[in-house]
Amino acid sequence: MSGFIYEKDADGIVTVTMDMNGPVNSMNEEYRQLMGDTITRLQEEEGLTGVVLASAKKVFFAGGNLYDLLAAREEDIPQFMQELDLTKGQLRALEKLPVPVVAAINGAALGGGFEICLACNHRIAWDNRAVQLGLPEVSLGLLPGGGGVVRMVNLLGLQAALPYLLEGTRVSPEKALAAGMIHETVASVDELVPRAKAWILENKDNEAAAVQPWDVKGHKIPGGNAAHPANAQMITAAPAMLFQKTRGLLPAPIKILDCAVEAARLNLDTALVVESRGLAELAITPEAKNQISTFFFGMNKVNGGASRPQDIEPQKTTKVGVLGAGMMGQGIAYVSAMAGIEVVLKDISQEAADQGKAYSETLLAKRVAKGRMDQAKADAILALIKPTAEDADLQGCDLVIEAVFENMELKHTITKDLQGYMAEDGIWGSNTSTLPITQLAEVATKPENFIGIHFFSPVDKMPLVEIICGEQTGDVTLAKAFDYCKQIRKTPIVVNDSLGFFTSRTFGTYLDEGMQLLVDGVHPIQVDNLGKAIGMPVGPLQVHDEVSLELTKKAGQTHADLGVLDQWGDGSVGRAVIATMVDDHGRGGRHHGGGFYEYAADGSRSLWPTLLDLYHKPETDLPAQDIKDRLLFRQVIESLKCLEGGVLRSVADGNIGSIMGIGAPVWTGGFIQFVNTYGLQRFIDRCAELEAAYGERFKAPAIVADKLAAGEIFE
Repeated sequence: MSGFIYEKDADGIVTVTMDMNGPVNSMNEEYRQLMGDTITRLQEEEGLTGVVLASAKKVFFAGGNLYDLLAAREEDIPQFMQELDLTKGQLRALEKLPVPVVAAINGAALGGGFEICLACNHRIAWDNRAVQLGLPEVSLGLLPGGGGVVRMVNLLGLQAALPYLLEGTRVSPEKALAAGMIHETVASVDELVPRAKAWILENKDNEAAAVQPWDVKGHKIPGGNAAHPANAQMITAAPAMLFQKTRGLLPAPIKILDCAVEAARLNLDTALVVESRGLAELAITPEAKNQISTFFFGMNKVNGGASRPQDIEPQKTTKVGVLGAGMMGQGIAYVSAMAGIEVVLKDISQEAADQGKAYSETLLAKRVAKGRMDQAKADAILALIKPTAEDADLQGCDLVIEAVFENMELKHTITKDLQGYMAEDGIWGSNTSTLPITQLAEVATKPENFIGIHFFSPVDKMPLVEIICGEQTGDVTLAKAFDYCKQIRKTPIVVNDSLGFFTSRTFGTYLDEGMQLLVDGVHPIQVDNLGKAIGMPVGPLQVHDEVSLELTKKAGQTHADLGVLDQWGDGSVGRAVIATMVDDHGRGGRHHGGGFYEYAADGSRSLWPTLLDLYHKPETDLPAQDIKDRLLFRQVIESLKCLEGGVLRSVADGNIGSIMGIGAPVWTGGFIQFVNTYGLQRFIDRCAELEAAYGERFKAPAIVADKLAAGEIFE
């Protein structure tokens, strides 16, 4: 039987074990009914000495109902506020019981789950890495609306609470204990409820144990209220600092700051009302819809294996061969060894292979120096990496990842020469960013065991891997590649074969549109600034310098050699700019002596002066909104073409891939999700305006009109 299991022992302690319908406990209508009934029963309970709040699920409590939040519209706000008032009223009643209430936290308590814990007088957590605590609502475009903002400020103080609220930091029980978010930990889950009961009995004569700090007469917020000089100074500077970080594109951090400051000004119950209003305002924003859709529902689909063949048993990688010990190869070797996988790191010379292993040694040394790992663990990880120049050392690898230069002939040669060393059922993965997998697999003895595994640089930091299936790639091979990515703690998206696949193809349009704007005469600094203004991490010209104009030229030549055209086509504006910059002026990019910018020895950069002579037209006066839309819509349109053409297998893969691989603005929820909240008809209309003014590349893909006619959105 599901519900809240109510058990009273001989000492008068009631243990309420949450065991709601479904796989997790969550803050929905069932919860409100169960919590309301439980509060009433506790208030009427005779001989009550204390309450222990526990969970029968592996996750203590999963938080709010995101389906309801996703569906919320402006007309729903009155009902939304009523439900918030009811939820908060119940938690206030819980913490005002005349006996101590203890949270026995056996699993993750995030968002609403941790807000329930904050309403308990004492919080005990199982000291295990599976237990995460915190208030991550900001990552979904929301704020903690169950009292989290108000109680955290009153518990920790305004300045100490803000990082947890504004950054959505999830912490371990050990760190939560050190921060004052919980009171104690236990070594095993079986100790939780007994320890909670023991604490209640230890404090049976201590009336203060049943009173929350903020309900004590004369309560003062740690660090002072909003008028305290240190806080007043911070409050003045914080909005500007937040704007610098969010560029004004994310409303949630601003609203959280506002509610936190009000919590440091007002009494608790009034501050709770302000907090509710803040959540109601955020819940109906397009930014929240986008972030919830992608970062919760989309991420769950991707990580849950929606793109993985369902009928294939789990495939564990035990020995991986990495061919090429350069920037990509050394990163792949590191993340593989960190996951406990034996690695053979091969290059053309022993010296080059040793240098590749040294990269892992450097990263591990930094971990040891920061106290994040002991030396013995670091040594054990390093011992898993065998640097070599000998082909025979690849013998028995169940996965080989080739990570050499983007050259079809070179990759073909390596595949032919080395594929025979793999285990009989081993798979071959090519870390290519653009070359078609079907063509790469032409020399494979088992093309069904050949797949693309596209990592992003730097491999140790970038969370995404793009898996590319060739025409003959088998399901077992896909499952093996997918499971390997999960094994090394990366998020895998799965796409079908094409030139540039999804991420490189879409990212290329951002670089290209930057050059289009340059040729239109827009000042290059304005081009880059407006790229950042839409939420891209870096402007298109600056990031092109980092990627390398020289590399773009080589990629274009490779595409020509393959008999295919990239998105620029022959004689296009982008190709002409590359020819002028690289061939005529030797401007190959940052690591080739400079590109659109010049780079000083101290790392500073300045615009290459000749660039203005070549392209800037002072009389050009394009609307800033047009420039921003051109930079954004080019990428959105290309993403839609990838979905329409079957390169993308799912909307979720497109959204997660664009955020984590390309750097799509967080507020969009990904390039495809953006269209949903922008409005499909509005998107079609805006594309038509841009097409009329700037060219056919802005024509809305037919898939948008098809979805509109069917009354559907992209999901």
